[in-house]
Amino acid sequence: QVHLVESGGGLVQPGGSLRLSCVASGVISSINVMGWYRQVPGSQRELVAAVTSGGITNVADSVKGRFTISRDTAKTTVYLQMNSLKPEDTAVYYCNADGRLWRQWGQGTQVTVSS
Repeated sequence: QVHLVESGGGLVQPGGSLRLSCVASGVISSINVMGWYRQVPGSQRELVAAVTSGGITNVADSVKGRFTISRDTAKTTVYLQMNSLKPEDTAVYYCNADGRLWRQWGQGTQVTVSS
């Protein structure tokens, strides 16, 4: 069992930056991939970025060059550094963890980019 707690969302002006954090607790060794998804009302949840237990990252084209995903050496926390934010980045951002046969989600954190 893995539990995820996100933090770091909020309101930011266009061009600004935010850093999201997701702390995992429980059976950390069972996690294969951790990542961030986002969702706006009426749309499907979409992958933003993910990192494997081996450190391989995958970043969506829509945020490539602006967002960076990283994981601490203890592999308990994953970060999403978001720079040059745009209004279209406004969404609820969800932390995700995948094991071999399971998937777990955090509660979500709102990111709003607006002047």
